[in-house]
Amino acid sequence: MIVIKSEHEIELMRQAGKVCAEIFEGLNTIIKPGISTKDIDHYVESTCKKHNMIPAEKGYCGYPASACTSVNEEVVHGIPNAKRILRDGDIVSVDIVVENQGLMADACRTYGVGQISQEHQHLIDTAKEAFFAGLKECKAGNRLLQVSKSVQNKVEGEGFNVIRDYTGHGIGRDMHEDPPVFHYVPDSRYERVPNPRLQKGMALCVEPMICEGDWEVDVLLDDWTAVTCDGGWAAHYENTIIITDGEPEVITL
Repeated sequence: MIVIKSEHEIELMRQAGKVCAEIFEGLNTIIKPGISTKDIDHYVESTCKKHNMIPAEKGYCGYPASACTSVNEEVVHGIPNAKRILRDGDIVSVDIVVENQGLMADACRTYGVGQISQEHQHLIDTAKEAFFAGLKECKAGNRLLQVSKSVQNKVEGEGFNVIRDYTGHGIGRDMHEDPPVFHYVPDSRYERVPNPRLQKGMALCVEPMICEGDWEVDVLLDDWTAVTCDGGWAAHYENTIIITDGEPEVITL
């Protein structure tokens, strides 16, 4: 069931989104060679607490940290670790959910560590550009798969692939609400997916996860960290979007 948010609920989500944006701004200066992914997690948690908000990923389905930190071939749900030291040339995706009085905002950024290759910068840039391609379709009256198609076209047009095992989602009082947001258009012969019309008050997380090689993934023995099967590097870019009567509102920028 798709939950339409009230203006009061949206305002609480906006406040959480502002904290997401502050965290990402801070990580621009914090992420550099020599820090650990646990250092990133500590910064996320302390910033949430400073604003009397909750890092909602911590404890979700048993997840042990306040952020997901996924390095290089890790696609999503990487667990922060004091022994995982970032090196020059790495890329790291930081996925966070901030909860404010029961309402949530969810976002992700991929950062280059030190000097990265042009190829990996292209990967990061394409994930971001694919989000904004999808954002253009996030208007009341459009079908959800119009968003999916725009994301897929951008990613594949740049020579990359969309990870297909994970989707975007609705968000609000629950971290993952209806509808699922696909970042590709499924083959209707094999997959039936919801394709609702967007309407004012819907809150969506559009989050292209893309990779250099094949899109197939595996999950490590920690039962969380998803990695590409072929070792290709991955990038992830996400924001929380509110559907309005006019242009969509991105609350995590």
